[in-house]
Amino acid sequence: MTIHLKPITAAAIPAALEKAERYRLLNDAAAAESICLDVLEIDPTNQDALVSLLLSITDQFPDELTDSVRRARDVVPRLTDEYKRAYYTGIIHERRAKAILHRGALGAADVAAGVFREAMSWYERAEAIRSAGDDESILRWNTCARLIGRHRGTAPPVHFEPVLGE
Repeated sequence: MTIHLKPITAAAIPAALEKAERYRLLNDAAAAESICLDVLEIDPTNQDALVSLLLSITDQFPDELTDSVRRARDVVPRLTDEYKRAYYTGIIHERRAKAILHRGALGAADVAAGVFREAMSWYERAEAIRSAGDDESILRWNTCARLIGRHRGTAPPVHFEPVLGE
């Protein structure tokens, strides 16, 4: 049996986007993502829905990193504004780095630092083309720099002593 999704109406889009934001704030990113997908079925180029979709997907990075990163990256080319493409690519990298840190595997701080640096390079691209008074990319860059500093050297160095035979 195939289950067919029910379409929403175009008139419901503004309320649906508000509801998606509310679900994100309630930490129900999967529900927010679903709502954004419903909006995009009706209005495939809706930029607010695309941004909310991307953020909803990145909210899920701690739970399912690999597939979520791919899905978030797939949204970026659909953004029509060059600044937003650069800025939200930075967001993807920053949130990916945070998810790596959250998992806490051996060497996570070093891997995350590299991903934070990639985010910072995207924020620098966004900074170069930002509108006057829009310092969000600078704020995000600074956050990444501080997180790198906070986590640098937190993992104990690996040191092995040779075992001497009797």
